[in-house]
Amino acid sequence: MKQIVTIDGPSGSGKGTIAQLLARNLGWHFLDSGALYRLLGLAAERRGLASTQTAPLAALARSLRVEFVGERVFLDGEDVSGAIRTEQAGNAASKVAAVAEVRAALLEWQRACARDPGLVADGRDMGSVVFPDAPLKVFLTAEPEERARRRYKQLKEKGIDVNLADLVEEIRERDERDRNRPVAPLKPPDGALELDSTGLSVDEVFDRVLKAVRQAFPGLVV
Repeated sequence: MKQIVTIDGPSGSGKGTIAQLLARNLGWHFLDSGALYRLLGLAAERRGLASTQTAPLAALARSLRVEFVGERVFLDGEDVSGAIRTEQAGNAASKVAAVAEVRAALLEWQRACARDPGLVADGRDMGSVVFPDAPLKVFLTAEPEERARRRYKQLKEKGIDVNLADLVEEIRERDERDRNRPVAPLKPPDGALELDSTGLSVDEVFDRVLKAVRQAFPGLVV
């Protein structure tokens, strides 16, 4: 079994930040599965595809020309690093992610990311579907209001005008959609370490995850 840590959770829970910190600290590969769905959502919108058009969406997922260069993301050769991080892209991602044919099309691509020396995978079904046998599975969450405040701060720092109340409502709607989709619904994986990051700093959450890593991989020097 390869060395894999999965970090799942809803939007704004801090899972991406923690996963990137952990991958950097361990010197492991990092999989941002959410970026894949955001890329697909963006590509689908540009092609005028609705979430009900399952066959064309699956075909698009199989043919995506995606490249990750550091923190930059390219789609068909275009740098879309900023475009996929908008709220609109997040909502589009949530819709295409509910399509079973899309998830099946991306499954092997994601599993192929598990290679030496190890992988930290960030998403919503990394531990429940993509890597169910991972030695360590983490499910990170936080209250919707806390997650909305974090997102509000991020967007304001980028100069994007946004309404906090609208963000709270969007997060609640996305949670509902992600939890109740028929395929790979958002839920804690079996055997996962569940952490509520409400009121905790990034360092506090990271320390708890790092402690779990040491327990899961006793021979690992971290």
